[in-house]
Amino acid sequence: MNLIPQRLNRGDAVGIVSPSSPVTEVLASQLRSAIELLSGLGLKVMVGEHTYASTWGYAAAPWEKAEDINRMFADDSIHAILSSQGGATANACLPYLDWDVIRAHPKIFTGMSDISVLLNAITSRTGLITFHGADVVWGLGRNPVEYVRNELVANLMEGRIGAIPPNSPRRMIRAGVAEGRLLGGNLNCLLKLAGTPYFPDFRGEILFVEAVNVDPERCDCLFQQLKQMGVFGQIRGVLVGFINGLQNDAGALMQMEDVLLRVTEEFDFPILKCNDFGHNCANTILPVGARVRLDADALTVEVLEQYVI
Repeated sequence: MNLIPQRLNRGDAVGIVSPSSPVTEVLASQLRSAIELLSGLGLKVMVGEHTYASTWGYAAAPWEKAEDINRMFADDSIHAILSSQGGATANACLPYLDWDVIRAHPKIFTGMSDISVLLNAITSRTGLITFHGADVVWGLGRNPVEYVRNELVANLMEGRIGAIPPNSPRRMIRAGVAEGRLLGGNLNCLLKLAGTPYFPDFRGEILFVEAVNVDPERCDCLFQQLKQMGVFGQIRGVLVGFINGLQNDAGALMQMEDVLLRVTEEFDFPILKCNDFGHNCANTILPVGARVRLDADALTVEVLEQYVI
């Protein structure tokens, strides 16, 4: 059964943490801009103790990152936890997270990129619906577009149920309609959970994936791993996001969705291409663990159940 967090209201406090890379001096101005945006929505902002820390040279120590997350989940005066940015080492803090505290104090937890590790691990271990969406430093702090702000309000403050509005054209890759819980994120990062107790159960669910700086060969490698793990035999549909780098390559012979179609040719689940989540694009907010309906023919994704209360 899902744990559903409370929605945000004006006057609520949100906390910022760095579970992966820290906020460096170079990025401090973007963090300030993001805080201004959040304050403009009527939210109070608290910054985690180790948000800027680089104890290990490239990031805070794993237990320091987890300490910030555990502390903010335990603090009932904080209503949401927002990840500052991605990176490469979010998985290091998994053994130090207090799952009992997270279950006892369900609240909004957001991020993308390497934070996909935490989104799926938290949902898998506790049942808490988490949120794949624009990170603080890059998504909210560097020239955020109206779509990003509107999606934050519509999802985290209003709890919109129904169709996710497109910000760019969508494309049917394989026809069909499917329903299931939404699980996934950055594909490289999701696969860091393979072989661990934190990997999601994909039976009967909808997989969403995005990637950055991959070529068709790397896409093939990643999809072959999912195939050999049995994931493609379990899921009911796939939503492919914006593939930063590859989609910008005018000379690319194939895109990620083309590779996926070939690797999964023996399966019949629907595949929808949607550029509204990923790196260097305007991100919607996807509720990880919530039930959705993917209609590749109609080019729609609908959230079917309440994900904030």
